[in-house]
Amino acid sequence: MTSQDLLAERYGAPSPWRRRSLLAVVAVVVAVSLGWLAWTTLVHASPPVRSDIVGFEVVDDHTTTAVVDVRVESDATDVQCLVRAYATDKVVVGERVFTPTGDGRTEVSVRTEREATAVENVGCTADGQLRPR
Repeated sequence: MTSQDLLAERYGAPSPWRRRSLLAVVAVVVAVSLGWLAWTTLVHASPPVRSDIVGFEVVDDHTTTAVVDVRVESDATDVQCLVRAYATDKVVVGERVFTPTGDGRTEVSVRTEREATAVENVGCTADGQLRPR
């Protein structure tokens, strides 16, 4: 008699259906998890609105203009974008929330407390879009 036979005689052998049911449950959990991951990836990969900064120009000590390229899907509603201006010490000296007039480039004037040296496009959001893009 082998040691496995002695253990099975002493403690009882596991039922063969237990292993199959455990594998089936694990397979279902993995399939549901992969389905959720695929759905989440597809939903967040194509937001209703996207934006990129094309360039900016410092007009004077209290004004900066930025050109932002905004791409809006046809079903996007309540689109708002945010642009920030920074000084040399990296302090925010101005920001502007704007609604783009349409799809394409939009020129935005940002009023600043003092001279700005950099402009950041924080991004745009639409209804149902939680993060700016």
